[in-house]
Amino acid sequence: MGVITTQKVARELNAELFGDGSAEVTGVTHDSRQAEGGTLFVAIKGATVDGHRFVDDVMRRGAAGIVSESAHEPGFSGEWLKVSNAREALAKAAAVINDDPSHQLDLVGITGTNGKTTTTYLCFALAEAARQKAAMLTTVEYRIGEQSEEAVRTTPEASDTNRFLREAVNQGCTMAVMEASSQAIDLHRCDWLRFKVAVFTNLTRDHLDYHETMENYFDAKKKLFDGRLGEKPGSCVVNIDDEWGAKLSQELRSNGLRVVTCSQDAEADLSATNIEVSLIKGTSFNLKTPAGDVVVSSPLVGRPHVYNMLSATATALELGYDLDSIKQGLAKCVGAPGRFERVPHEGDFAVVVDYAHTDDALLNTLKTARDLTEGRIITVFGCGGDRDRTKRKPMGEIAAEYSDLVIITSDNPRNEDPLKIIDEIEVGVKGKGVEYFAISDRREAIFKAVLAAQSNDVVIIAGKGHETYQIVNANKFHFDDREVALEAIERRSEVA
Repeated sequence: MGVITTQKVARELNAELFGDGSAEVTGVTHDSRQAEGGTLFVAIKGATVDGHRFVDDVMRRGAAGIVSESAHEPGFSGEWLKVSNAREALAKAAAVINDDPSHQLDLVGITGTNGKTTTTYLCFALAEAARQKAAMLTTVEYRIGEQSEEAVRTTPEASDTNRFLREAVNQGCTMAVMEASSQAIDLHRCDWLRFKVAVFTNLTRDHLDYHETMENYFDAKKKLFDGRLGEKPGSCVVNIDDEWGAKLSQELRSNGLRVVTCSQDAEADLSATNIEVSLIKGTSFNLKTPAGDVVVSSPLVGRPHVYNMLSATATALELGYDLDSIKQGLAKCVGAPGRFERVPHEGDFAVVVDYAHTDDALLNTLKTARDLTEGRIITVFGCGGDRDRTKRKPMGEIAAEYSDLVIITSDNPRNEDPLKIIDEIEVGVKGKGVEYFAISDRREAIFKAVLAAQSNDVVIIAGKGHETYQIVNANKFHFDDREVALEAIERRSEVA
């Protein structure tokens, strides 16, 4: 790759360079804590912190220079690159300094409100079944082959992503798959990544505290497909049963992009028929593809997962994987933690933990449970604080419609009053004729649900899924729905 200097980076960024451009650059970051000798520091004015506050500190520690939208301050003696957009510059610099690792991988980007994480796990599993060494970036974990670390955020900053992809290439990976959240796309974290395949799962109400309207939300997602991030993907996999997906498919095709469509209900390139779902056996269906038809058996439970499997299969076919290895991969993949995850125990009722934290996701989860349940459905859920408030009442309405007993509780209240969040959810539950309780203590709420369960009932604990923490004000402490459910089951056996 050769030596990279500030002059070369400035040229790639079309930046105005102050300094002689000779400083050697070995890395780039917007986080002053990561800055060290040879690091280019991108000073970003964030919502709460202005990166320019740390300029003197990072230069004292040997930073190669500063990238900023502002002109350098009088008396500054290092290298300074003035750019029009610091976040775009961070992404471009990260690609350049890491020698464009996305160009050396079959990179898959997955966006949508629901299903991103499970589809990512499925794509990873199908790559392994095709004997490809793979890497993935998910809400749950960052993984290269067998090496894994806990995820910091759904979609990392561009500097972290490019550094991760470079390590994946260095370790022999040929494929990588990542979730691309709408906010990350909007904040340029996915700029200048070359996606071999881009996947759209669905679009339902979420993150309107950030995007304000569904049209803005959709437009942010669309950037992954239409070239506004720097390069258009090689092909686009789209769920056309979703109304926004159908709209996206038409727009992309009219612009000459390759689109592979997926559907359970309509004519499409890939489709599923004769779907059978069992809480014990998982899901089976007839899979129709351009490469042929096959019967799929999967341990994943629920019709929503059929969409995830269709998207993953379409992606695998675009990457050149054969249908036999795809079938084997689907049969082995247990999905992402906390996605309709059954809590194992010997009782005659089921306990399921699910990440559903939007009204549409909760609807899908409860519909799946209703199709599989002979007894009652007992639902425990809350809504996160400092997040989209418009989904609270609808989530209450859905819980009331599809449950026999509802227990409203706290999720991650953050800086909001948990009781006020519960009040806003309760508006959707009141008057619907369903028995319900409001219990702000999540542990107490889960115990209440498990102890109330009878033979053939299903307890759904929704909202946090794989998360092993709860955030109250600025405090983050250990809390795992699965662990608490097991404790409640043990208590139940003690008092029986």
